[in-house]
Amino acid sequence: MYETIQFIHSYWAYLVLFMLLIASFNAIIGFAANKEYSATNFRIALFTLIVSHIQLLIGVVLYLTPSNLARFDGGMGEVMKNSGLRLYLVEHPLMMIIAIALITIGYSKHKKKLTSKPKFKMLAIFYGFALVVILSRIPWNAWFS
Repeated sequence: MYETIQFIHSYWAYLVLFMLLIASFNAIIGFAANKEYSATNFRIALFTLIVSHIQLLIGVVLYLTPSNLARFDGGMGEVMKNSGLRLYLVEHPLMMIIAIALITIGYSKHKKKLTSKPKFKMLAIFYGFALVVILSRIPWNAWFS
């Protein structure tokens, strides 16, 4: 069961990263070029929000599997001493939750803006920060092996 959920979580991450890149660049270009905010822009932002929240749910299920929780057997002190365990059990989950929170806040704030430039600005700031946070804590060695 753990391997199946991990497989889904790993490959769904590509979709999340792709959509977050598209949404961030779309917002930056829209802001810089003074474009009019359209239904397509709204859909891109919304789809990014949806796929990231699905990824979070898959991640929570993966985190709570007995196979994963067994990695805590040595206690939190042992987890914090081991950089690999610390990445997978503490840093990665915490930073991804922060990134999803940034995406959610950005999406919510952009909906309250009435004109295009502030909408693009909110999305660019929050989705951009979320992208940086996600890229900082992706376990790259697992992605390229």
